[in-house]
Amino acid sequence: MNRQAILTEKAPKPIGPYSQAVRHGNLVFTSGQIPIDPATGDLVAGDIVKETEQVFTNLAAVLAAAGTSLERAVKTTVFLTDMGLFSRVNEVYARHFKEPFPARSTVQVAALPKGVAIEIEVVAEV
Repeated sequence: MNRQAILTEKAPKPIGPYSQAVRHGNLVFTSGQIPIDPATGDLVAGDIVKETEQVFTNLAAVLAAAGTSLERAVKTTVFLTDMGLFSRVNEVYARHFKEPFPARSTVQVAALPKGVAIEIEVVAEV
């Protein structure tokens, strides 16, 4: 099977040598998305709920470009700079997924690109 790079203008452009997502077989692997508004290139900052919503907007756009959606997610990884934000992030997360929920890992990290508080990546079925 070959890999297909996914690129959409409806999500932030990659800021390095990587793809927004890669489709391989019937799976799509997204790169981590951070709270950047793709229309302006500006960070959404100051409120973890708004930041998390922007991350999900970006992920949904990338997955749509790959021919799938958050509804078909099988695995997510959430990166937070402060695990104290977990409950507020989890509230937003719960609005975007229904049972059966995707598998998930959540980890606290020392830092994320552009100084953001959250980054999420998704693996989804096509």
